[in-house]
Amino acid sequence: MDNRSEIREFLTSRRARISPQQAGLPSYGTRRVPGLRRAEVAQLAGVSVEYYSRLERGDLSGVSDSVLDALARALRLNDEERTHLEDLARAAGPGSRRRRRPVPRTVRPNVQRLLDAMTEAPAFIMNGRGDVLATNILGRALYAPMFDAARGATPNHARFIFLDPRSQQFWGDWERAADDTVALLHHQAGRAPYDKTLTDLVGELSTRSEDFRTRWARHDVRQHHQGAKPFHHPVVGDLHLTYESLNLSADDLTLVAYGTEPGSDSEDKLRLLASWAATQRPVPGAAAPTA
Repeated sequence: MDNRSEIREFLTSRRARISPQQAGLPSYGTRRVPGLRRAEVAQLAGVSVEYYSRLERGDLSGVSDSVLDALARALRLNDEERTHLEDLARAAGPGSRRRRRPVPRTVRPNVQRLLDAMTEAPAFIMNGRGDVLATNILGRALYAPMFDAARGATPNHARFIFLDPRSQQFWGDWERAADDTVALLHHQAGRAPYDKTLTDLVGELSTRSEDFRTRWARHDVRQHHQGAKPFHHPVVGDLHLTYESLNLSADDLTLVAYGTEPGSDSEDKLRLLASWAATQRPVPGAAAPTA
């Protein structure tokens, strides 16, 4: 992943979405491109046009926190976008290749035991690339179509969504699932721009999926820690599940667990899914082997 290119395209895309009127600035003349001009962002951030132009060319090395704060205000970044900007600046600093831990490919036995103890809620562990590294039995059953599509390799959310037609049926809101997945990959790209496996994944998806290319070019950054998702499962039908995402900071992994509203139709279907999973004889913690 080219850090300078990521910086340039992120800042440019954020600048393009803000009109002079939204920024409280007068607008003069015809604008060839949407959004603010570089000079206007520089004015709002309190820096010179030359300095801002250097930043937008992809050079965030040595930028102070006060300048990042000013940029975040000028470009109206939300908290996640502000964190992404910090990650990009950190990756631009000297020695960033050495400091970054590699993206995990496995889970510790204690973490797997925690998953296996969750017998009434589908749950899984993933890394920042969207690789599903481990599940409990019910989680494996919920994501059975994605595991089938992986054909023995490590299941990956992005590959399933963008490269397998079955995902269109599996996700009750495919457009939202696609948007969220690309936003998560952009977040990871800011944190680990030198992760070759991530770079290869983005390259593969960009080559093979127009839907992915379009979303990747937006440079949206987003993380979801809780909410609700609709599924259409091939065995039990429509499911409306709530979810919570927990950061396993010691491992730089994420645990995602699903639940249902008490007394709902989805609660009954989740029990049916558990019964079906018991007949499949899955191996506890049955994530597919690492590729």
